[in-house]
Amino acid sequence: MKKVSRRDLLKASIPTAACSLLGVPIMSTTNEDSKMKPLKKLKVVVFGAHPDDPETGCGGVMAQLANEGHEVIAAYLTRGEAGISGKTHDEAAAIRTEEALKACRILNATPKFLGQIDGDCEVTKEHYNTIHYFLKEEDPDIIFNHWPVDTHRDHRVCSILVYDAWLNLGKKQAMYYYEVMSGWQSQNFMPTNYVDITPVIKQKHNACFIHKSQKIEDDYPAYHGKMEVFRGMEFNTSYAEAFIRHVHNQRGRII
Repeated sequence: MKKVSRRDLLKASIPTAACSLLGVPIMSTTNEDSKMKPLKKLKVVVFGAHPDDPETGCGGVMAQLANEGHEVIAAYLTRGEAGISGKTHDEAAAIRTEEALKACRILNATPKFLGQIDGDCEVTKEHYNTIHYFLKEEDPDIIFNHWPVDTHRDHRVCSILVYDAWLNLGKKQAMYYYEVMSGWQSQNFMPTNYVDITPVIKQKHNACFIHKSQKIEDDYPAYHGKMEVFRGMEFNTSYAEAFIRHVHNQRGRII
């Protein structure tokens, strides 16, 4: 009988990206074919306040799910209008929109833009309605959203608008929060789920580095790169992304 090492046990305990996110068997293997096969095609919507937020926060998972045959949508709250020094809002929006389109092509994702203005995002009845009807129309299986405890106001606005729509549409989807530059922007982020993104790390980086107007390639090692390696250490792999699943508990006493 072959001796099983601790390393083998750890490897065997790590699920595929989709399985680890949903907690349900949406992937399967057969004796005839050892490759993982999707049981159901999923629709996934990744919300981000700006072009580059979905890519840097969970581009690895976006790539894995799209590569597995699932439909992935990157829903950008703004077009990054205030994100390039010395450019007008229209000039910056044109540049950053093109970068987002290129990044989505690399990730095999579909970009959608939701009409708010970078640096001036608002929580209003009108904007609540915009996200509500967008989410109702798309009707995804999984939602990724900004973590709400964040130093960037636009990230907080995006998070609360998406949360409100998800809540009022009946909490039908699994919703996961992702982190952006934890410690610098996302605060108090304590993951519930991890995904090994080592197989698609180059694909993720290529998508992120398309955002040349943001000098992401220069800054990446100091922020996003450290995060990928740190979460990888927590998950016993080279690179990982971490998430918090939103769970509604039953009513009851705390203790």
